Amino acid sequence: MATSQAPTRQAITLKGSTNLVTEFFKYAANTVLFQRGVYPSDDFHMVKKYGQTVLVTQDLALENYLDRILKQVNKWLLTGSVTQLVLAIISKDTRLPLERWVFDVNLVEPPAGSAEPHPVKPESEIQAEIRYILKQIVSTVTFLPIIDDPTVFNILAYTHDSADVPVDEWVDTDPLAIEASKSQQVKLRSFSTDVHRIEAMVAYRYEG
Repeated sequence: MATSQAPTRQAITLKGSTNLVTEFFKYAANTVLFQRGVYPSDDFHMVKKYGQTVLVTQDLALENYLDRILKQVNKWLLTGSVTQLVLAIISKDTRLPLERWVFDVNLVEPPAGSAEPHPVKPESEIQAEIRYILKQIVSTVTFLPIIDDPTVFNILAYTHDSADVPVDEWVDTDPLAIEASKSQQVKLRSFSTDVHRIEAMVAYRYEG
């Protein structure tokens, strides 16, 4: 006689994890750009994502720029070529880097010597972890220095030497680092899928 079993969710695939991580970067970048006033608040509209309201740009030029970058990031994630993404906020007048929002990309390794399969992580848990990070980004306005100057931003990608880098879109550039004597760092929460683990932090210029 046939028996029925409760359905089980398969471990997330590399492609599925890559899409989740890419989507997170999109919403994280939008949240940073809104919260730190890089673009006017009127340029953003509210959408529901991860069980909460997030703000997304309506500026077509910015939207196209982010989409183009994330399309390449998606390819690098699929091949395991990218190790870190940085969103750097820079003073428009002095060109000094004011903040670096850093997202380390790691591959989840199965426990060494374990014969048991790696437990499958529920998507609801992944989304909850992402939700906490986005909430942390929002809450950083309570301690980050107020930015009075007009600012611009740049997105940096750190890849392995073997990565396929489109030379017409990506070039070697200044890391936009903040001098160690004037830099403060705050570690943010992390999130992980069955394939990737993302560690987040923000470094900011502190002249006090």
